[in-house]
Amino acid sequence: MKRQGAAIGVMLLSLGMLSLPGFAQQGKSKPLSPPAKTSCEFTGGKTITVEYSSPRMRGRKIYGGLVPFNEVWRLGANKATTLDTTTDLTIGGKDVPAGNYTLFAIPAPSHWTLIISKKTGEWGIPYPGESFDFARVPMTVSPLPSKLEDFTISLTPAGHVCTMHADWEMTRASIDIHEKP
Repeated sequence: MKRQGAAIGVMLLSLGMLSLPGFAQQGKSKPLSPPAKTSCEFTGGKTITVEYSSPRMRGRKIYGGLVPFNEVWRLGANKATTLDTTTDLTIGGKDVPAGNYTLFAIPAPSHWTLIISKKTGEWGIPYPGESFDFARVPMTVSPLPSKLEDFTISLTPAGHVCTMHADWEMTRASIDIHEKP
């Protein structure tokens, strides 16, 4: 009788262990800053891709608060924001060869600076320093028509130009990215 009870106990324990992964899946919450990706194809088929994590406002003051003015920001959350290009580019008057880069920004109330870093593969912070900057270029800042909860980077194609927009809260920072001929 004891053996039967032990066998039943082992069987019930085994079944319970098998069901744990299902419960773990149900308990997983969505990330606070989910990964996101945008890309743009130029007329010749060459592409640029930006991968980032998209934080949410969640009632917080963003620019001048969570994201301080005049300080380097990782342009998103979590992992560093990356720019991958299969073609040579001109960004803000600077020539950028095909390759992989990390993007940072310095937001200010009336203007932003986009930092294109040569250092790749790092977490979003800390900023690796100016010695790794490939280029720093100005971005145009404009107001959004309404509050945007999710930080969003988008790339809009127009022939040999893709315009990158970084939108969040009530702010849009933009820059044209040209494919070099």
